Amino acid sequence: MFGIGMPELIIIMVIALIVIGPHKLPELAKSLGKGLAEFKRASEDFQRNIQEEARKSEEKVEPHQEAVTPPAEPEHVATAAAAPAEHAAGEKKDAPHA
Repeated sequence: MFGIGMPELIIIMVIALIVIGPHKLPELAKSLGKGLAEFKRASEDFQRNIQEEARKSEEKVEPHQEAVTPPAEPEHVATAAAAPAEHAAGEKKDAPHA
């Protein structure tokens, strides 16, 4: 854990006991434990919110991807585009041969 071995941990505890005092050390440890528990709870809540938002954004993207197919051209547009070619072909058939 954090690269701290048993000898280092004992030294840190002895220094904390000297600096803080034997009466305040249990209170400090209790406060530290509550703080770490609150931090853990907040980080889990944050991760859960991020995952939920990612899931919601994926759900929004998936239906949109299905609707991306281009719409078919309306018949009047396709007919209007083909009409000049048919008309030109019709003129050639009706034209008298000289």
